[in-house]
Amino acid sequence: MTQLNDTTQPAVTDGWKVNSSLAMRRRLMDRLATVLSLCATAVALIALGSILFTLIIRGAGGLSLITFTHSTASPGLNGGLANAIVGSLIQTAASILIGAPIGMMCGIYLADYGRGWMASTTRFVSDMLLSAPSILIGLFIYELVVVPTGHFSGFAGSLALAILALPIVVRTTEDMLRLVPVSLREAGIGLGASKWRVILFICLRAARTGVLTGVLLAIARVAGETAPLLFTSLGNLDWSVSLARPMASLPVTIYQYAGSAFDDWVQLAWTGALLVTVGVLLINILVRVGFGRKGA
Repeated sequence: MTQLNDTTQPAVTDGWKVNSSLAMRRRLMDRLATVLSLCATAVALIALGSILFTLIIRGAGGLSLITFTHSTASPGLNGGLANAIVGSLIQTAASILIGAPIGMMCGIYLADYGRGWMASTTRFVSDMLLSAPSILIGLFIYELVVVPTGHFSGFAGSLALAILALPIVVRTTEDMLRLVPVSLREAGIGLGASKWRVILFICLRAARTGVLTGVLLAIARVAGETAPLLFTSLGNLDWSVSLARPMASLPVTIYQYAGSAFDDWVQLAWTGALLVTVGVLLINILVRVGFGRKGA
């Protein structure tokens, strides 16, 4: 018995030492990864905070009643951003009215009907559009709409923004519908409802929070786009609420005014950037706080 203890004791001690060393190395690596992650997070927060701080400091000086009630004007004439704000709202709303229904229908097809090469191709094209440079979308609409009609228009701008919003709605709708439990579909079919009724009145209703979140994220994406509008709606110094004419927008006005040599135009560019940032921030807060609570 004494001999058995003498032969096994060193092996157990060596194993414990090996395990202890391995555990210590893992703890060190875990702490190192935690420190690096915290440093990366701090750098990102400092960069984002710096951008937001600069926007507030430089843009808040131009916030006045004139900014919201006067159109853009020549330098020194006390112009505002009213036509650009209204133009942005119109083009963003029109793009969502065009893109959201098409994207939702496409998402329903991929989630419940799509099979084979057609579904794979649709999903592949949607993913490609999701990462496509927005300036290419603007050039595409320029060739498709602006060149044949012979002039820039708010409709062309809305169409370009709708293409950018489309893949976000498609992927969100498909993912949310796939999360709906199969038992709900089976219950609907078991009650004698047709497939399209089950999708429309049961599945979409169960996934409405996620689908609406995708639509709001699409709005946040297109609201700050500049490149596609340079080739489609172009901009307008006057009031224009007609989609058939060139239309002003906040991103294009910021782009045009930011490089100006006139101080009042540069101030309006900073103020416009602040308004776009606050608008996108409010949409994201609404998505994460409002719908997040409902989803929970």
